[in-house]
Amino acid sequence: MRVLIVEDDDKTASYIEKGLSEAGFAVDRAADGRSGLFHAMDGDYDVLVVDRMIPQLDGLALVQALRAASVSTPVLFLSALGQVDERVKGLRAGGDDYLAKPFAFSELHARVDALARRRVEPKVQTRLQVGDLEMDLIERRVRRDGKTIDLQPREFKLLEYLMRHAGQVVTRTMLLEGVWDYHFDPQTNVIDVHVSRLRQKIDKGFTQPLLHTVRGAGYSLRAGL
Repeated sequence: MRVLIVEDDDKTASYIEKGLSEAGFAVDRAADGRSGLFHAMDGDYDVLVVDRMIPQLDGLALVQALRAASVSTPVLFLSALGQVDERVKGLRAGGDDYLAKPFAFSELHARVDALARRRVEPKVQTRLQVGDLEMDLIERRVRRDGKTIDLQPREFKLLEYLMRHAGQVVTRTMLLEGVWDYHFDPQTNVIDVHVSRLRQKIDKGFTQPLLHTVRGAGYSLRAGL
């Protein structure tokens, strides 16, 4: 899926680009409204992430121009203007969603994904399963092949996140925000240490490993090769 980021703040744009690229999106960037309009009119994008306050052509005018030209690509507005009336302006200008700054990447990722896929919200899960590994979210209990596995609270949260993204490559950025609630990289080996401990508990003594390291990308929990 392709995403266009229209954001004049290089640090913010780079942060979003890095996270979405790690999550598998093809990402282009524009640093002003006119360039963003040109790209959005010319490119085949699944989602546009547009900052409200950008030079040359502000975000509202950009989206209004797109809608006038019958370009229906979903738009997620980003803005430090988070008041209700400002959000309403964004939606009335043709935006599909609105996220106030500062934001967590995990929320932005979820909103971009929802706009791109238009998926129906799943029912609330109380039980997760990957191969012979089972997690009961109500009783907070984990079993593999009928054997109970004792996990510390952080290990449980890490495993739950991995099981909810089973079969996918989960990046460091996703784990830092989804499990540790960090919105920056502390440059420590905290993830590696916890993943190593978790791997010992869920894979040691079993023939088929479930927790895999994807070199240069992150981790993946999956049954089979």
